[in-house]
Amino acid sequence: MNFGEFIRQRRNELNIGLNDFAERIGISAAYWSRIERGREKPPRDELIEKAAAVLGLRLDELFVSAARLPPDMQRDLPRVVSAYRRMRAAKADPGRQV
Repeated sequence: MNFGEFIRQRRNELNIGLNDFAERIGISAAYWSRIERGREKPPRDELIEKAAAVLGLRLDELFVSAARLPPDMQRDLPRVVSAYRRMRAAKADPGRQV
C-alpha cells in the first residue's frame, strides 16, 4: 500500500472528510486528494508530521509508508546506517559479536 492509500484508509476509518483533513493540516483539499490518489509524491516532512497527529499514527509508521527516514534519523544518518549494518550482520551471522 502506498503512502496516499495508507492515509486515505486511516482517514476514512476515522470518518474524517477530505476537506476537513486538508484544513486541519493547512493545505488545499485538491493537493491532498492528488497525494491520496498517488498523483503526487508524499508531502514535505512537516505535513507528514501534521497528518500523523490528526490521524493518531506513529511518525515512524507514516515516514516508512512515505519511503523516507523520520527527521531525527535524517539528522543522524551516519549512526542510523551504522546501526542498520550491525543489525543486518548480526542477523546474517547470529553467533557473531557486534
